[in-house]
Amino acid sequence: MARRTEPPDGGWGWVVVLSAFFQSALVFGVLRSFGVFFVEFVAAFGEQAARVSWIASIGIAVQQFGSPVGSALSTKFGPRPVVMTGGILAALGMLLASFATSLTHLYLSIGLLSGSGWALTFAPTLACLSCYFSRRRSLATGLALTGVGLSSFAFAPFFQWLLSHYAWRGSLLLVSALSLHLVACGALLRPPSLAEDPAVGGPRAQLTSLLHHGPFLRYTVALTLINTGYFIPYLHLVAHLQDLDWDPLPAAFLLSVAAISDLVGRVVSGWLGDAVPGPVTRLLMLWTTLTGVSLALFPVARAPTALVALAVAYGFTSGALAPLAFSVLPELVGTKRIYCGLGLLQMIESIGGLLGPPLSGYLRDVTGNYTASFVVAGAFLLSGSGILLTLPDFFSCFSTTTSRPQDLVTEAPDIKVSLPKEGLEED
Repeated sequence: MARRTEPPDGGWGWVVVLSAFFQSALVFGVLRSFGVFFVEFVAAFGEQAARVSWIASIGIAVQQFGSPVGSALSTKFGPRPVVMTGGILAALGMLLASFATSLTHLYLSIGLLSGSGWALTFAPTLACLSCYFSRRRSLATGLALTGVGLSSFAFAPFFQWLLSHYAWRGSLLLVSALSLHLVACGALLRPPSLAEDPAVGGPRAQLTSLLHHGPFLRYTVALTLINTGYFIPYLHLVAHLQDLDWDPLPAAFLLSVAAISDLVGRVVSGWLGDAVPGPVTRLLMLWTTLTGVSLALFPVARAPTALVALAVAYGFTSGALAPLAFSVLPELVGTKRIYCGLGLLQMIESIGGLLGPPLSGYLRDVTGNYTASFVVAGAFLLSGSGILLTLPDFFSCFSTTTSRPQDLVTEAPDIKVSLPKEGLEED
């Protein structure tokens, strides 16, 4: 491909968007719907909920902690072979999990092996997508991430149907075959040849500057707290509803309701992020607070109507905060440090994804229900929301334009432009 100085804003980039759409579905759609297998694993292995919860939490943590590795490998070898390798690992992990005889086998197969495959697929694909778009980057990224909501809507009842017909071992075999489609998605990646902009120092210099960047560190702590409680409904809501004597299929369908609301929330949030003046952090704090409140109210709701309303509220607000979490980071560290910043952020926030589900399961084992689990999960999000208040310019006056100081500040010599005598002269 010919070397370009600017992203093409289209062309083969739309094929990359399609690839990213299916990859986000096959990674996060599977993760969000894996709570359907939770009850089956508890019954099959006779283990406590806290120990079973480590399966998904290890997968989430490995996916987030290993994302910088996937980005680094893509820089050296290109995204296509890296993503295709990740698809093979993700499918192989699910395949080996179908033969598991203990929870340790599931930790290693689903948590470690499939998690490593997910780490090699998602981040490199988004990086490749960003090389194709400049003016339409938000639109392209938003379209790609809608795969998460649509797949969450489809996979929860689909997995429950598989369990009722093929048991958990046969279901994992079919999920393995589904995950193998990540290889085809990786084959579609073809990064454009762009003239690279000079970086702000090397990776070590960027890492050092970020570790001394107060707002970035506070933002990292906030997202780690948010991440601790964010996935709890997708892992334990089905089990909570079964404790309330719901049938498994309607309980799984409630996850689908939340997933559709999540999809709508992502679209609305992306539009509001560009339309509402002032820092994006304000909207992120709003959605995070509402997500925490809806989580804490789940144990209070008993009637089906109330539970459906809370599922819609949680899905919308949790989906709305997801794209804004990526939008705030460039405003804090600038676009030239975004890749290093995103990698460091995901590595640290993986601690929340690792500890959240086991803590929720432990509280279930101690108390006998999920009341404390959902209340504590909501408290984590509210704590993260409080830290967002300390970020720069949060309380600044509203402006009619979106402020991106790191992108606008450049050092250039003074240029004097002389106009004809009939006009004006400006420096």
